[in-house]
Amino acid sequence: MAFERITVDPDRMGGVPCIRDLRVTVSTVLGQLAGGRSIDDVLSDYPYLEEADVLAALEYAAAVVNEREVPFARPA
Repeated sequence: MAFERITVDPDRMGGVPCIRDLRVTVSTVLGQLAGGRSIDDVLSDYPYLEEADVLAALEYAAAVVNEREVPFARPA
């Protein structure tokens, strides 16, 4: 399973996993959801994100805690 919406670029956000090579980290999205915000709230806060981005962040987190090899999309 490849995470096409999750990118890691050492020159962007210190190499932390991001959504589609944007400056929005997976952990930012997850933190908002963990804090009780809905997907619609997150999309309102970050209008350039799509629902599929938020779901990809959740899927990525599930894979990471499962300790699987996690392939990333290459930055553009």
